[in-house]
Amino acid sequence: MSKAHEILEKYWKHNTFRYPQEEIITSVLDGKDTFALMPTGGGKSICFQIPALMQEGICLVISPLVALMKDQVQNLQNKGIKAIALTGGFHQEEIINLLDNCEFGNYKFLYLSPERLQNDWILERIKNLPINLIAIDEAHCVSQWGHDFRPAYLKIAQLKEYFPKVPFLAVTASATVRVKEDITKQLKLDNPKVFSKSFYRENIAYMVFETEDKLHLLQQILTKNPDPCIIYVTNRKSCLETVHQLESHGFTATYYHGGLTYKDKERNMKLWMDEKVQVMVATNAFGMGIDKANVKTIIHLHLPQNLENYYQETGRAGRNGDKAFAVLLNNPSDVMHAEAQFLNVLPDKAFLNLLFIKLCNYFQIAYGEGIEEQFSFNLNQFCSKYNFPLLKTYSTLQFLDRQGVITLSQEFSEKVKIQFVIPSKEVIRYMSLNPNDEEIILTILRTYPGVYDMQTTFNATLIAKKSDCSEQEVSSLLEKLKEKQVIELSAKNNDASITFNEVREDERTINRISKHLEAQNKLKTEQLQSVLFYSKENKTCKNKLLMRYFGETIKEDCGICSYCIAQKKKPQQRDTISDKIIALLKIGDLNSRDIQKKTNLPKDDIIFVLQNLLENDIISINTTNLYSIKKQLN
Repeated sequence: MSKAHEILEKYWKHNTFRYPQEEIITSVLDGKDTFALMPTGGGKSICFQIPALMQEGICLVISPLVALMKDQVQNLQNKGIKAIALTGGFHQEEIINLLDNCEFGNYKFLYLSPERLQNDWILERIKNLPINLIAIDEAHCVSQWGHDFRPAYLKIAQLKEYFPKVPFLAVTASATVRVKEDITKQLKLDNPKVFSKSFYRENIAYMVFETEDKLHLLQQILTKNPDPCIIYVTNRKSCLETVHQLESHGFTATYYHGGLTYKDKERNMKLWMDEKVQVMVATNAFGMGIDKANVKTIIHLHLPQNLENYYQETGRAGRNGDKAFAVLLNNPSDVMHAEAQFLNVLPDKAFLNLLFIKLCNYFQIAYGEGIEEQFSFNLNQFCSKYNFPLLKTYSTLQFLDRQGVITLSQEFSEKVKIQFVIPSKEVIRYMSLNPNDEEIILTILRTYPGVYDMQTTFNATLIAKKSDCSEQEVSSLLEKLKEKQVIELSAKNNDASITFNEVREDERTINRISKHLEAQNKLKTEQLQSVLFYSKENKTCKNKLLMRYFGETIKEDCGICSYCIAQKKKPQQRDTISDKIIALLKIGDLNSRDIQKKTNLPKDDIIFVLQNLLENDIISINTTNLYSIKKQLN
């Protein structure tokens, strides 16, 4: 394994592997099918990138996440390693060129989505590539019991027929026992070597706090722990609101969500990575490829959709081994909000069918047409046109995306179209007078032969790569050509794009995928119930609860979670606190913050006693978060 260590040090600047990276690499190099369950931050990508670099040929990486593919390809390219991702938006001619590069250009990595394998001509081209390893990232997507099931993953197993001697490496960061078994079965892994790193993180204190005043508690946590922090929220609006609230109280913060431009994401990320700001407030769009070792605190301001996502997000804390905190804040209304956001928006078959037909009509796609067509998409405008509920529509589009019917890109983008408006001979004359512009213009003309006849969608990244220039040089030239009235240039911002992966067949399409709809809705309901149980259960160590969910058993309580800390308090102290609270509430209704001020007692003790009084039906809480004595005690 000396060569593996050389590659690790050369490209990743590490001199040792983390368990079980080296063992996984050895298994793959031995030609064995391998399954690796490694929690967030375990270094999964190295497990297929290093063995691929050690052998002749190219590694095929299958991933459902466009952002993750782009991130990994960019990181490889920054290291001088040749990698390509077949993401959405490429025309057939562009894909052919990219696959030619893979076949003849000594590329080491080809990233693509599982939906690409459903295109027969792409599959035929891949069969001719010198594949040395097939890596299946986010492998839980192959299981109908996984939290992000994608039927297209079921097609991956057919690659076994074309590459019988090429090992499969399936990797995932979160899977229950049932999902692990299903992954092996559905991918037809041949007697795989299984590596499963424990989910237990002994340095993370999992804390759950009940509070009506989340902002006040946030202030206390951030003041006590001034190191880097991530606050997860469930929507873009909450990102902005939370940042403004924190800044108004003297904290430095920025935000990250899928609706930001690439430049804004990079800027905000750099502010946080360079510790110019303490807090990153983010939706679950933030986190892929993030490896900041000294994150002290992860705070969930709202209930997460499932424990798989929660565990991955909290796993971004304490990677340096120091004690870190994963805090979940609750208040009485959170359950209702979570059900409204995650369950009430789940579509039934009738709504799924209606939305798909309207979506096709919206883009004027005729029956039997539409495959591989891509469109800019604004969710708010679409919902307004058809009077569709926003969250339910978004949930339905996500379902269509997971089923492979469409690809929904949620990254903010700018769609650029150009058209030459002067005759070709005048363009030639312009190039003779401006020789520095010639290479880019010739590349545009070769790539888009119809650019004289109609407005043509323009890919600046592709043109920059083909002409060996920077994207900035390409963009500057476009502006120059526009000013000189050589071209018409239009740019339209959109918060998403939709690519149709198959022809329009309306009910035939929906009937085929609706069998998964009921199973998905049932699974999402069960997963939210697990979250609610985790957040409300106060008689078990929080670390034990999480480990139990992922099929692990730990004998001892962790000693550092909110439950364990509460158990260390003396019972007689709690009895005294209970008497004081009851005496206060007999005078008048109060919230927990007022109770804390009047008693001057520790917040954790106040919350613990209030929970016990609620459970024993001694007090009640109303919709404005005021506690009161039950009538029979008055």
